[in-house]
Amino acid sequence: MPRMSHLATAAALAVLSGALPARAELVVFTNGRTVKAAGYQVVGDELEVRLRGGGSYQVAMTLVDRIVEDEVEVSDVEVKEVGFPETVAYDLSYKEERKPLFATAYDAIIQAEAKKHDVDASLVSAVIRAESNYEPKAVSRKGARGLMQLMPATAQRLEVRRPFDPASNVAGGVRYLKELLERFHHRPELVLAAYNAGENAVTTYHGVPPYRETIGYVKRILSWWTPSIAAAVGPTK
Repeated sequence: MPRMSHLATAAALAVLSGALPARAELVVFTNGRTVKAAGYQVVGDELEVRLRGGGSYQVAMTLVDRIVEDEVEVSDVEVKEVGFPETVAYDLSYKEERKPLFATAYDAIIQAEAKKHDVDASLVSAVIRAESNYEPKAVSRKGARGLMQLMPATAQRLEVRRPFDPASNVAGGVRYLKELLERFHHRPELVLAAYNAGENAVTTYHGVPPYRETIGYVKRILSWWTPSIAAAVGPTK
């Protein structure tokens, strides 16, 4: 049987891809505006946004709140897999016995900042592992920097002037986590989803947004970290 030509292979793939969800990259700006982009690239201190209809434009990185890759909606079942029962209250505040999880060189910094801002130190350590795997000089394709992968706009808002300095980066990241704890009432899945996809996405979807990247992010952290239960707040079945 003759081998399929490269042209025929490409055509077959194109037909198959038509049955799949379209890939998009959601660029969220600090003013709340969002753009579904065909792609993006960090160019120095600017972000080049490639438009789905063709063309591109560049904006300052300090105007970009975050970028969520593969903005493909998943099923309700997958979203519910990362949910927690509403009949249980969680306490993600600092507790002396809840230490950083991975015995790293940055545990003292994590512990100190977590205590200062009243945030669970084990949560902070799990977020750092998911964000940078404890590489203080890490720079993502999106332009996020340092241990807790702060975007330039977030670092600017939190007055983190040295994002590659572990102490400065963790101080800013823990402050941001504290903001999320207060906004989402210590709901573990909402706090994690907001750190990844942004507060507006969580508010818009009234829960974890159905993005593959975000669902995977929340699942990954919950495989390492177990939130502390505060109390039952309603009847349980």
